[in-house]
Amino acid sequence: MNTSYRNLTTILSLLLWVIISTTALAGFVPSALALEYNKEILVGSDFSERDLTDSSFTKANLRYSNFTNANLSGVEFFAANLESANLQGANLTNATLDSARLIKANLTNANLEGAFAANARFDGAIIDGADFTDVLLRRDEQNKLCKLAKGTNPVTGRKTKETLYCP
Repeated sequence: MNTSYRNLTTILSLLLWVIISTTALAGFVPSALALEYNKEILVGSDFSERDLTDSSFTKANLRYSNFTNANLSGVEFFAANLESANLQGANLTNATLDSARLIKANLTNANLEGAFAANARFDGAIIDGADFTDVLLRRDEQNKLCKLAKGTNPVTGRKTKETLYCP
């Protein structure tokens, strides 16, 4: 390695360190990078506790994946297979779940406020304490969920039955 290249590398490393240190001292916290997992086979993957804000999982196979307490705000799960996925305590606010398969998914204490879930399938899902405020659902899916609905979301304080407008 020649001397000028080594000096340039040292200067760039020092500059990067100064930028990171300055932004950290100023209280700047960078937001999560939106990631793209479209059409990926991610069976059994662990995404628990991760901030995946605005990421995309369109048509991804996520069977048996773990999203416990993950921030999934604004995430796209269009036509994703979330069968038997663990979404306990997940923040799914404003997520796109259109045509997603949430069969046997665990949505205990999940917050789905404002999610778009038209044509989503929830057969056998666990929804204890889930918040469905302003979620767009098909009427037949809403009726199925009302039969299962119980509990109160610990974050929003809303009762699952009320957020689904159950009779």
